Amino acid sequence: MKHVRHFTPSLFLSLVHVCLVQANYAPYFFDNGARSTNGNMALLSLSEDTPVGTHVYTLNGTDPEGDPVTYGLTYEAGSRRYFSVDRNLGNVTLIEELDREKEDEIEVIVSISDGLSTVSEKVRILVTDANDESPEFINTPYIVQVPENTPSGSSIFKIEAVDRDTGSGGSITYFLQNIHANKFTIDRHSGVLRIKTGVTLDYEKSRTHFVIVVAKDGGGKLRGDNKVFSATTTVTVNVEDVQDTPPMFIGTPYYGYVYEDTLAGSEVLTVVALDGDRGKPNSIRYCLVNGSEGSFEISNTTGAISVIKSPNQLKKEVYELKVQASEVSPEGDVSAYAFAMVTIRVVDLNNHPPTFYGENGPQNRFELTMYEHPPEGEILRGLKITVNDSDQGANAKFNLRLVGPGGIFRVVPQTVLNEAQVTIIVENSAAIDYEKFKVLTFKLLAIEVNTPERFSSTADIVLRLLDTNDNVPKFSSDYYIARIPENSPGGSNVVAITATDPDSGLWGEVKYSIYGTGADLFLIHPSTGIIYTQPWAVLDAEVNSKYNFYVKAEDTDGKYSLAEVFITVLDVNDHSPEFNENIQEKTMIIGSPVKIEAIDQDAEEPNNIVDYSIMQADPANVFDIDQSTGEIKLKSYIRSLDIIHNITKNKDCIWSVVVQAKDRGSPSFSTTAVLKIDITEETLHKGPMAAFLMQTKDNPMKALGVLAGVMGIMVLITIMISTAMFWRNKRSNKIMPVRRIIKKRQPQPSRTVRMEWLKFKRPSNAAEKFVVEDDAQSLQNENSNNNVQVAPVPPAAPMPPPPPALASSGDAPGWRVPTVSGSLTPKFINKQLKKRGHSSAHNALVSELKMRFEKRNAAIGEPHI
Repeated sequence: MKHVRHFTPSLFLSLVHVCLVQANYAPYFFDNGARSTNGNMALLSLSEDTPVGTHVYTLNGTDPEGDPVTYGLTYEAGSRRYFSVDRNLGNVTLIEELDREKEDEIEVIVSISDGLSTVSEKVRILVTDANDESPEFINTPYIVQVPENTPSGSSIFKIEAVDRDTGSGGSITYFLQNIHANKFTIDRHSGVLRIKTGVTLDYEKSRTHFVIVVAKDGGGKLRGDNKVFSATTTVTVNVEDVQDTPPMFIGTPYYGYVYEDTLAGSEVLTVVALDGDRGKPNSIRYCLVNGSEGSFEISNTTGAISVIKSPNQLKKEVYELKVQASEVSPEGDVSAYAFAMVTIRVVDLNNHPPTFYGENGPQNRFELTMYEHPPEGEILRGLKITVNDSDQGANAKFNLRLVGPGGIFRVVPQTVLNEAQVTIIVENSAAIDYEKFKVLTFKLLAIEVNTPERFSSTADIVLRLLDTNDNVPKFSSDYYIARIPENSPGGSNVVAITATDPDSGLWGEVKYSIYGTGADLFLIHPSTGIIYTQPWAVLDAEVNSKYNFYVKAEDTDGKYSLAEVFITVLDVNDHSPEFNENIQEKTMIIGSPVKIEAIDQDAEEPNNIVDYSIMQADPANVFDIDQSTGEIKLKSYIRSLDIIHNITKNKDCIWSVVVQAKDRGSPSFSTTAVLKIDITEETLHKGPMAAFLMQTKDNPMKALGVLAGVMGIMVLITIMISTAMFWRNKRSNKIMPVRRIIKKRQPQPSRTVRMEWLKFKRPSNAAEKFVVEDDAQSLQNENSNNNVQVAPVPPAAPMPPPPPALASSGDAPGWRVPTVSGSLTPKFINKQLKKRGHSSAHNALVSELKMRFEKRNAAIGEPHI
């Protein structure tokens, strides 16, 4: 029996569990339709430009038993994971960027589970298109060969571009850039490139055309904006040459001469013709059509024309020959031809070149000494030059010109027949510069114009220049920047100024001087240009670190130029850090640091950067100091006076700490000061008055000044109230009872005046020197807002009345006026107390203040306000 009783409960529980398991129903998803944003993700479609991290769907389902359900997303092996799901909330987030062009459908297995049963469904998510693809040209590069005789309007090529987007984003239109300057046009839809109507191609004018084709899609949405994408490509159109141009003569017109000593059979000149079709040129053949009269012949392959008679047998002075050039195809056919006229003149022998003469006969060298920069248009009269050619007629005609530096002189006349006087005129005065050229040399050239011999002769023109003072001294720089340490002694060199005058002799000597408001401490050597400090000058970067003045360079004729000098006085570490006082006293509240400060008068860093350190303290392991700011605070483990009392037997908690302030200059200077620190704790009352008193403990004069100011304000307010009441009673010609005044005035919200008085007592430690006691603390109500429910008792000491209430909505916060003796804290009271005690308390307070003020004035002997 005992055994049976032992197993009976377990068997019962097992049966119950089996029944519960058998009664569990599987969870299921809600099916909310194709456009729903929650359910089982069936028929969900997403645009491919959906940003990663977007919440795209919410899996939503339930469990028949009401058990909490969790959600899951899985993928088939090898598939990319595009989504993640919050198991508890079902929020589906996109975690991988979509691309419809790569994958337009995504299969996901969504699941819902109640902890016992899990239901999974495979859903298919459609990725919709966004206009994120640009058109792409296929089969590039595009190079087209087009014969030049292709008719206008003909199709020459088809450009094809594809856009993987769908809809309008996948439709492509074509157009050409610079369509007005093109010889081609393109079909917007098919991309067929054609020659413009009325336009022909010409190989001889342009062999290659570069056509820029633009393919643009129809636009579509991308991340909320309408985007249009385009692509460009260049079609190279090579024009093929066609035999459609006759030959052309090169170098026309043609002129030839036969002289009296020319031998029969001599070549007179050669004509040249080329096929106008340069791409595939045919060979050229020459022949004389007429005009030779048996005196000349031409080579049919080279075009060389020769005289076949002796000059004395020629009957005419001028022969006009008509030459034909014919194109011969590779098959031997003449396809085109052209004509040219050749003029051949029979002339006498030219056997005298031009010759130059001076005053004493033939001469080929002429010299002249002159000053630089003569006036433009001046004639070089010192040159006496004559030129002559002894031949007659055309053989005696020649040109004159100067060969050498161009644009300086010109020669007159430029064309001479037989003989002329040569005149040379100044054309560019600035170029005749002694500093550039001490000697100018030219060639005077005389060359025949219309003679085949082109006889010529030359003469040297040598011009020796004399200097003038035409230059001003020029500095090597427009400004000079120098630096000098402030501890440099008087007479120290600062900077060397350099100016040069390219003139010669005394005109090239430069004298230096300085002037300006910043030049008082400096001198300059008049010859060398070295700037140095005055012998008595003392530089101080802390007083003035920048000097600016001008230096003048002047030649002997008074021509000068200026340069600006900037001098920076470099700071030297010549000041020690200085404390305001060598012995300082400060009060430190535990938890708050005290700060010391030393000032270094040096002008620049690091000389004026001060680092602080504690040199001596007993005991030593009490204070830390911030090296940069000078803040001194207690070690982190010291949180109360009790810990300090355990460290030292000094019960007054006053430490003398030797603090050092050291600059970062080189060499470094330092200063020490003794800091007496009185350590105290904050009082339990943390009101503004207690904080103020603790802050002014080390400066009693500040506390007295604030106290006097507060008392003055109180007296002023009292007088204003009394004056107002006096004038009100005077206007009414009688003093009305208080009760009657209260009845006639509109009800005013009254305040309860709560006084907090400072009680001074001998503290057991420095932190308890000031204790603020609040007599109204025992009157706190159940809301802890210090609004008392009984009429207030008038204060024992006079205090200013509360300021008038400001209109506010809701529970307006109380305002506080801190004083030395306490603080005035008006609070709002219940409406039941408005009528009680308001007038009596107010009048009693005013009367008390007035009486005490009159007694004080009587005691002093004269009234004070």
